[in-house]
Amino acid sequence: MAVPTHRLSNFIQSLAYRAVIGTAMSLPYNKRVPFAGWAVSHIAGLAGWRKRIRNNLALIMPELTEPEIRKLVRKVPDNVGRTLIEIWSGEEFRARARDIPFTGGGVAALEKAKAENRPAVLITGHFGNYDAVRAALIERGYRVGGLYIPMANGYFNDRYVEAISRIGKPVFERSRSGKGQKEMVRFLKSGGAVGLIADHFMGHGVPIEFLGHPARTALNPAKMAVKYDALFVPIYGLRLEDGISFNVIVEDPIPHGDPMEMTRAATASLERLVRRHPEQWFWIHRRWKNSHGK
Repeated sequence: MAVPTHRLSNFIQSLAYRAVIGTAMSLPYNKRVPFAGWAVSHIAGLAGWRKRIRNNLALIMPELTEPEIRKLVRKVPDNVGRTLIEIWSGEEFRARARDIPFTGGGVAALEKAKAENRPAVLITGHFGNYDAVRAALIERGYRVGGLYIPMANGYFNDRYVEAISRIGKPVFERSRSGKGQKEMVRFLKSGGAVGLIADHFMGHGVPIEFLGHPARTALNPAKMAVKYDALFVPIYGLRLEDGISFNVIVEDPIPHGDPMEMTRAATASLERLVRRHPEQWFWIHRRWKNSHGK
């Protein structure tokens, strides 16, 4: 688990991103989002993202041609930049989220859970804009909390937490003390919906195949859904062709059963979307640390 630090190198790196964010926030929304995408795609090398994207693609999609790789090396950080500035846009982002359509076989089940005050575990990934889901649900009257893992760069993490809190509360920090997790469970038991980004590398997790290679994945979301009789549903914020609009995809709820099989089903759900829209997944993550020998 990352512990935020405030080293000089963190500060220098954060200055670059603060410059991008500050400049972008001075622009109208429709210009702000593409500008942030363009800017982050051009400074991606500062964080080692270009190399990491190439390493991950070499492992998962070795059949790609060099032009296809270069396109993804450009488009993946572009999506990351757009996502970050959308999150920083707070109320403007939420206001636009009011009109996001919900599609998929799980929409009715999610609405039923809300009407019955039944808890829901919403499983998503670093795909499209994961917070478009939370913003759209909040605008539809859902009680939604989000669990986040602190970033290693303490300077950037502090501002990130402020930004996601402006979109909506509660947000819960995953920490060694377990305080945030306990607060999340209380919120879930009260009938709330909890959004979990389930494609982090988790050292304590179990190897589950993702895009053809084992990736350590936590079983806790599935275990929690079973324990508290919560709806267990994959949900995603798919970015549309214009680059600033979304669809929220609500897939059929995954039936309760063995947590390993439930987690495999959720992982397979994300995999299908990544195969269809590889430019929208955050290939900047070290998802397969053991496979890379790192």
